[in-house]
Amino acid sequence: MRIAAVDLVSNTSFPALAAHELGYFKAEGLDVEIELVSSLGSTRALKAGEADAMIAGSVFDALTEFHDWQGAKICVALSQGTPWLLTVRKDLDAERGDVQALRGLTFTAAEGPDLVFKTMLRAGGIDPENDLNIIDLPGAKDRDVSFGVFAAEALTDGKIDGYWSNAMGAETSVSRGVGKIHVDVRRGDDPAEVRFATCAGLVATDSYIAQEPEAIDAAVRAIVKVQKALQNDPALARKVGDSLFPPEAAKLIATIVERDAPFYDPAMPEDTVTRMNAFAQSVGQLSGPVPYEQVIAERCVNLWGS
Repeated sequence: MRIAAVDLVSNTSFPALAAHELGYFKAEGLDVEIELVSSLGSTRALKAGEADAMIAGSVFDALTEFHDWQGAKICVALSQGTPWLLTVRKDLDAERGDVQALRGLTFTAAEGPDLVFKTMLRAGGIDPENDLNIIDLPGAKDRDVSFGVFAAEALTDGKIDGYWSNAMGAETSVSRGVGKIHVDVRRGDDPAEVRFATCAGLVATDSYIAQEPEAIDAAVRAIVKVQKALQNDPALARKVGDSLFPPEAAKLIATIVERDAPFYDPAMPEDTVTRMNAFAQSVGQLSGPVPYEQVIAERCVNLWGS
């Protein structure tokens, strides 16, 4: 199975990386190759037939190529809820969660996640086009770049006042003493309930699911098992970090995984999908409501509790 990924230094999609590095895919008889591609390149690779599945830090990324969930489906959640946090410079004089305090400042956000960031800002009474600056960082979209860690460097260098990223990016600045968490939507800092906008998941094409159902089942079983293993022993994450991550990130990953372990739940119930699709529709990624079975690979549902 060829799996495309846009970030290999990630806590968000970590169960899929761990399933590969810790041998869970192999134990299920599955030969997996994970290839790093550029930003949103995983969706394009899936559409072009260059990958059989993709590790999606946000499952609604699939909609950029598979309009209205035609041609691809979510097989399993890698972690629940919108995974991004807003990190700001440590000396910013503002109470956590105060969106109004962001006026006039400069931020960065990756393509895709920026849709949720802007929705959150609007819900907090901020016009993202006029009340602050959201910039692209040169080099952030390069193939070998982890956006959150890259943005942490920009904050450290004083190029930005904050950034919207996964917990690995946030923890990098916090551990250096240059940043602090200002908004964590999964833990209650949640204008417009954007915690329900998306989640991380494994997405495969309809054709691959039909042609290789046993491989899809094996991949889902492996991910469910590794999620449970990480919940029981977050220290396993360090083994993966030492293999895949730069040294600084490798030291942080076990702490992040221990904190995120409650979100490592494979299930994608109808209510979750309905809320996610409602957000996608609100930002123009989905033309209207679609049925559950058009979004979820139904053969995988019974495997989530295995």
